[in-house]
Parts: sequence; structure tokens; C-alpha cells
Amino acid sequence: MSIFPPFRRVGTVLATYGDRLSAFSPNARLYLANLMVSGAAMGVYRLLFNFYVLSLGYDEALLGTLVTASSLSAMLAALPMGYLVNYLGRRNALVLGGALLVAAIGGQVLAPSAGMFIAMNLLLGLAQALSGVTMGPFLMENSSEKERTYLFSFASGFQMGSVSVGNWIGGYLPTWMAGLQGSEPTSTAAYGLSLGVVTLVGAAALVPLLLMRAPRGQASEVSLFAPFAYFKTQPRLLGRLILPLLATSLGAGLIMPFMNVFFRQVHHQPDPAIGAMFAWGSLAMGIGLMLAPPLADRFGKVQFVVITQALSIPFLVMLGYAPWYPAAALAYYLRLALMNMSGPVYQTFVMEKVEPSARGTVASLVSMTNSFGWAFSPTISGWIQVNWGFGPAFAGTIVLYVLSTYLYWRYFWYAGAKETRRKGSATFSPQLHPKK
Repeated sequence: MSIFPPFRRVGTVLATYGDRLSAFSPNARLYLANLMVSGAAMGVYRLLFNFYVLSLGYDEALLGTLVTASSLSAMLAALPMGYLVNYLGRRNALVLGGALLVAAIGGQVLAPSAGMFIAMNLLLGLAQALSGVTMGPFLMENSSEKERTYLFSFASGFQMGSVSVGNWIGGYLPTWMAGLQGSEPTSTAAYGLSLGVVTLVGAAALVPLLLMRAPRGQASEVSLFAPFAYFKTQPRLLGRLILPLLATSLGAGLIMPFMNVFFRQVHHQPDPAIGAMFAWGSLAMGIGLMLAPPLADRFGKVQFVVITQALSIPFLVMLGYAPWYPAAALAYYLRLALMNMSGPVYQTFVMEKVEPSARGTVASLVSMTNSFGWAFSPTISGWIQVNWGFGPAFAGTIVLYVLSTYLYWRYFWYAGAKETRRKGSATFSPQLHPKK
């Protein structure tokens, strides 16, 4: 009989998971459909775009500049986009963000040049800011407390699963396009036609968004000055919510935009191998994201964030400095899953910590913070790579991730335990020292 309790626990977890998924609203389901299609498109785009730029004769310095352009645009636009979202409504904001994304990718295919790349990456940043600012409040409004953490994590996991399919397809798509044109798979023409397909798929992803129902009065629910009134009363809380994200953003911007270049230049892998590896990595990340809600329920949201991010750091070291490709690939999978599976959990934690009237602007602030590191770190990293390779960039990322993990622990886990002990002492103190 001793073998049955573990199976019963697994069955209970699966039953709970199924119950939470069945509670998803129609709008939430349509949003997941959008993520499925757009995630696959972006999986292809993220894999091939750097190779497309390099095939035109540009170097890693321009790649860093392009990431900086999109991230800087997203950072500067995040707060204004928060007000635009309140004006347009969540559904219309998601449609506009998707349309801008399609226009940005298509522009780079139709008129490939350094100037157009920069301009379209600025537009891409606006699209990312608009979609990023909208996601958190949209999911909050279209879920209840019962399934909320599951919806946040399932949305990210579902997207990553679709990205994995896009990564896999992206590894072979240039070869297929080259066969149609009679060109080489690594030619500009093959990459350009592949990105043209991405543009069409991205446009198809708008259909589920257009089918959503927008709640009446949604655009006028939030007072213009309510978020600032909240900031004035809670500056310490907001600082603590944002600083760990800032350290993570700065570290991620040093290496994550260049992982495909890293595996090509350091480990000498071809496009199909890199695409397959990215696909498996995205799938591992998606599985991790879907496992996150029940684990966060068991250990606590903040504890889960600290544990998973701390466990990812040794694999980051292994990824950056292992001389063997299989070891680096294994570290890539494990680091990606561990570091990212806590993201939706922390996003839910942030949304729950702030007043409903401030959620749109807090989402803007979170988006700005996530974009900040990507706005500056890639340019620095591109220059470092040209002169010294990837080693120093990985070292910087490791230091910043350690700092981020420490801040999560110090601000929320340690502080929360300390507050619990203080309240416990206060509860018992009247009995130990009764007032006379």
C-alpha cells in the first residue's frame, strides 16, 4: 500500500491542473490561440534574423545595435503605452501590437539595409511594449484567483511550446526556400524568403485577437492619476519589485540575443542543428513553465523564484565555458528551463501586490525594466565579442544573475520570514507580558 500515496498525489495534482485549465475564459482561450500562431512565427524569426543580417555582410556590432534599438524603443514607450492601452482597451491594444509586429518584420524583408533595420527595430520595440504592457492586466481581467497563476504560466508555456516548433521549422526553412529558388541555404535570398513566410504567419495570428469580446467601459475604468497616487504611497514596495528584474535584464541582454551566433561561432554548428537545439530548449522551457504553478503552490511564489533561479546559475557557467558542445547544449536546456519558469509566477506576484487601479502602469514599469538591460547590454556585448569573444559577456551575466537572485531572497523571502516572526512574537507578547 505504500506505493499508492505518491500516485494519489500525482492524480490530485493532475486533477487540480485540469480543473484550473477548464476555468479559462473564452477570451483567455483566444489569447492562447494567438500565442500558438505568433509564437511559432517568432520562433522562426528569432532564429534566422541574426543570420539574415550577417548574410548581408554586417557584423555582430550591428546586431547589438538592433537589439538596443528595439529594447530602447520598448523601454521609452512602455509608460505612454500603458495609457494608450487604457484608452484603446486591452483587446484593441493586443491587435495593434500584433499589427505593428507584422509591419516591422515585413519592412526588414522588403527593404533590407542598416537604416531600415534600425527603423523597423524601433517599431518592433513599440509593438513589444504595447503587447507586453497589455498582457498582465489582460490576463488579470480575464481570470479569477482560482486559475490565475495557472493562466499566466500556461500562457507563457504554451507560447514557448509554439516557439519550439518555430525554432525547429526555422532550422530547415532556409533549405526549403533555397530549393525553390535554386540558391544556397545560407544565402540572403533564402533567409529573406523565410522571413517573408514569418510575416504572413504573424498576420494570421491576428485573427483570434479580432474574435475577442472587449468588456464595455474597459477603456475608462482606470483613473489617470490613480497609479501616481499609488506610487506616492508605496515607493519602497515598487523599488523592491523592480530592482531584481533590472539586474536580470542587464545580465540577459549580454548573451541571450546572441545565442544562435554563440553556437555557430564557438561550437561550429550549422543552422539545422541550432534550430533543433533551440526547439528543444523552447520545449524544455515550455514544460518548465507548465510545471511552475503546482510547484509555486507548494513552495510559495517567492521561494519558487529564488530556488529555480539559484539552480540555473551553475548551468549558466557550464554553458559559457564548457569546451564540448553536448555539455553546452545540455546546460542550455536546463538553464533556460530553470531561469525562465519562474517568470509568470513572479509576474502574478507583482500584479497581486499592487492596487487594481495601478496595474496598467505597474505593468508598464515592469516592461520598461525588462527592456532596460536589453537596450544597453547588447551593444556592450557586441563590442566585447568583436574584441574578446563571449567569455567576458558570460562572466557579466553570471554576476548579475547572482545579484538578482540575492535581491529576490533578501526583499521577499528573508523579509517575509522576518515579518512572520515579528507578527508571531507580537501575537504572543500580551500573554507573556500582560498589560496592567
